[in-house]
Amino acid sequence: MPLNRRTFLGRSAAAGAGVALAGGVVAGEAGAAAPSGHGHGESHAKRYSFTVMGTTDLHGNVFNWDYFTDKEYDDAAHNDVGLAKISTLVEKIREERGRGNTLLIDAGDTIQGTQLSYYYAKIDPITAKRGPVHPMAQAMNAIGYDAAALGNHEFNYGIPVLRKFEEQCDFPLLGANALDAKTLKPAFAPYVIKRMRTPHGRDVRVAVLGLTNPGIAIWDKANVSGKMVFPGLEEQAAHWVPKLRSMGADVVIVSAHSGSSGTSSYGDQIPYVENAAGLVAEQVPGIDAILVGHAHAEIPEYVVVNKETGKPVVLSEPAKWGQRLTLFDVDLVWSKGRWTVEKVGAQVLNSHTVAEDEKITRLLRDEHTKVVAYVNQVIGTSVAAMSTVDAPWKDEPIIDLINHVQAETVKGALAGGEFASLPVLSQASCFSRTASIPAGNVTIKDAAGLYPFENTLEARIVTGAQVKEYLEFSARYYVQTAAGGAVDTSKLTNAGGTPDYNYDALSGVTYDIDIAKPVGSRIVGLSFGGAAIDPAARFVLAVNNYRASGGGNFPHVPGAQQVWANSDEIRNTIIAWVTAKGEVDPAEFASVGWRLTRDGVPVF
Repeated sequence: MPLNRRTFLGRSAAAGAGVALAGGVVAGEAGAAAPSGHGHGESHAKRYSFTVMGTTDLHGNVFNWDYFTDKEYDDAAHNDVGLAKISTLVEKIREERGRGNTLLIDAGDTIQGTQLSYYYAKIDPITAKRGPVHPMAQAMNAIGYDAAALGNHEFNYGIPVLRKFEEQCDFPLLGANALDAKTLKPAFAPYVIKRMRTPHGRDVRVAVLGLTNPGIAIWDKANVSGKMVFPGLEEQAAHWVPKLRSMGADVVIVSAHSGSSGTSSYGDQIPYVENAAGLVAEQVPGIDAILVGHAHAEIPEYVVVNKETGKPVVLSEPAKWGQRLTLFDVDLVWSKGRWTVEKVGAQVLNSHTVAEDEKITRLLRDEHTKVVAYVNQVIGTSVAAMSTVDAPWKDEPIIDLINHVQAETVKGALAGGEFASLPVLSQASCFSRTASIPAGNVTIKDAAGLYPFENTLEARIVTGAQVKEYLEFSARYYVQTAAGGAVDTSKLTNAGGTPDYNYDALSGVTYDIDIAKPVGSRIVGLSFGGAAIDPAARFVLAVNNYRASGGGNFPHVPGAQQVWANSDEIRNTIIAWVTAKGEVDPAEFASVGWRLTRDGVPVF
C-alpha cells in the first residue's frame, strides 16, 4: 500500500494507541515508547522511537506566494510553498508523536530566492544599524527549528549578511566543512547534540552534523576568497562522525547541502564532489540518516548500504521551497547498556494538503505587505509584450534585453580606457520559462522576474576561437535531432540533464546551431560584423559572476583576464536601465542573432 498522508496518519494513530496501552505513556506522547516486545523477538526490550523532521532549499519562501506573478503560488503539479504551510505539518507531527519526541532540521539555502529575502538583504537590510530581523529567522524561530545546515546561496549576499542572519536565529547554522581560510578551523558550528528524554532511563543523544557545498568556493568566489575554504563532504564527515560517536552520540543524522547523484556541475575545477550525499553514506561508517538538499529533488526514501559496515543509511530529500517535509522515524532498542538504532524509515509529506499556519502569516504580514508594494512599483513602460516561453529554442527579444543591458553597462564602464576599442559580446540564459514583460506599465517584479539569481556582472577577454568553443559547449543543451520530421520542443532541450541556466545565448555575434550534428560540431557560420569570426580576434565578454567563476564548467572564461567587475546584481542593473530609459522598445535591441538548424535548414 503506497504511503500517502491518509494512510500515514492512520498508521500513526494505530501506533499511538499501542503505545498508550503498553508504556502507560500519555496519548500525546504517542511516538515515544514502542510497546515492549511489539513485533520483535525480545519480549521485554526497552524501546524508544522519535522523529526527525526536515526541510531544505526554502529559498526565502514563508508564504504560499509568488512575488513575480503577485499571486498565490501554483505550478503544474499544484504544489504549495512556504514555511507557513510547513509549520502546520510540523505541529501535526508534534501533536501525534509528542513534541519531546521530535526534532526539526533544515539542509540549507534559506536566505536567497524570493523578493522577500532579497528585500531584507538589500533594500531594508538586516545588517543596518537597528535593522529588521530577517523574515526567515523570525519564521524558523517561531516554528522551533533545532538546527540548519548552510547552503551555498547563504553566501550570495556576503558574509556580513550571513553572520547577521546567524545571530538572529535561535538555532545553530551548521557547516563542518566551512573552514576559516587562515586557521582551517570551522567557521561555523560543525554539529549540535540534542538529548531526547525516554521513559526508560538514559536520554538518547542525537548528533546532527551539518555539511555545506564545496562549490561555494567557485560560485561565490568574490564573497569567500581568502576568508573561507570548503573541503569535500566525505573527508569532513569521516573526520567528525567518529568524534561524535566517541562523544556518546547514539544516533548520527547528517544534514547535507549536497545532492545524492555523485556528480558535479563544475567539472574538475575543484577536487571535491558537488552532489556527495550518497558517497558520504557509502563511505563514512556510523551515519544513520542523511537529510539531503541542494538538488531540489523529491526523494521520499533512498537507502544506501555503507561499504565498511554493511549497514543501511537512509537518505531523504524534501524537494524545495517548503513543498515537502521529510520525516525520519528512528526506532531504538536498549541493549548491553546502550541505545542502538534498530531501524530508520523515511517519507515525505506534501505541504499542499494543509492550510497555512496563521501564527506564521500573522507574524510576517507587515513584511509581506511591504515587499508586495515594493515589487509592484512601476519603473517604466514597454512598447510590446515580451516572454521567455520560446526562449530555450529561439532568439527572443526578452533575452536580447538582458544582453543589451549587460553589453551597454560594460561598454560604459570601459569607455576611455585600455579596452574601450574591443567589441563587447554578452551572454544570457533563460532562467525562467514563465518570465514576461507586459505591454504598458513595467514594474520591478516584471524586470526582476527575468533575473531571479543574485548574479553580478563582469567583463572578461576572450578570443574568436574561444567564443566558438564556448558556444559549442553551450549547444550540448540540445538533444541531437535528425533532419526531416517534426520537432517536439518538449523533448528538444536539457540534454544530459543540462539545466536552462547552463545554456547561454551570445549577443554581438551571429551563428547557427545545427542540432542534427553531434555535440562539439554544431556551431555553423559564426560571424562578427558580417564576416567569419577571426579566431585570433579579441573580444570583451559581458558575463555573470557564476559563469565567470566556473559555474556550469564552461571553457576559457574562468581563466580569462578580468577587465572589469561590478558588485551590483544584474537584476538591479536591468531595473535601473528601464527606470532611466522610461520606455522599453524591442526595436532598439532585438535581433535574431542565432537560430537552430538541421543540416542547414532552419528548425523554426
